[in-house]
Amino acid sequence: MKQTTLCTLVDGRENKILLGMKKQGFGQGKYNGFGGKIKNAESLEQAAIRELYEELGVQAEEIRKVAEFTFLFPHVPKIKRWDQTVHVFLVEKWKGKPKESREMKPEWFSFQEIPYGRMWQDDRHWLPLVLEGKKIRARFVFGEDGESIKSMELKQVKKI
Repeated sequence: MKQTTLCTLVDGRENKILLGMKKQGFGQGKYNGFGGKIKNAESLEQAAIRELYEELGVQAEEIRKVAEFTFLFPHVPKIKRWDQTVHVFLVEKWKGKPKESREMKPEWFSFQEIPYGRMWQDDRHWLPLVLEGKKIRARFVFGEDGESIKSMELKQVKKI
């Protein structure tokens, strides 16, 4: 199964989260965190930091793994490789100013105004828990439309 990373910048003093509007490729037109595939012999953390820099232009100083998900798309041909394990990180300290890339347009949101209606449907189930400081393991099976959740198993864990 493909291994991927997902990073989200969080400003805890302001209770804000930085999301990016995906401009191309998988997830186009949705708000999401920043991340992607692991290359060669990269660790999860190295991949997350690299992807964050490529998509946002910031250098993570502190990165914390908060969740791990299995995303399954049984109605999508396996050759497309949509099935994946996603390793989710929060970044609360970074260098540089977030900037738009060819792939993502960043936008800050208060925790109370996160645009769940314009995000992947799974986000509304786990993101509030992560923002409360909880660690999550989950499995999401998506429906025929590749969007709706057919089934899910979500549990809080002490360690990721």
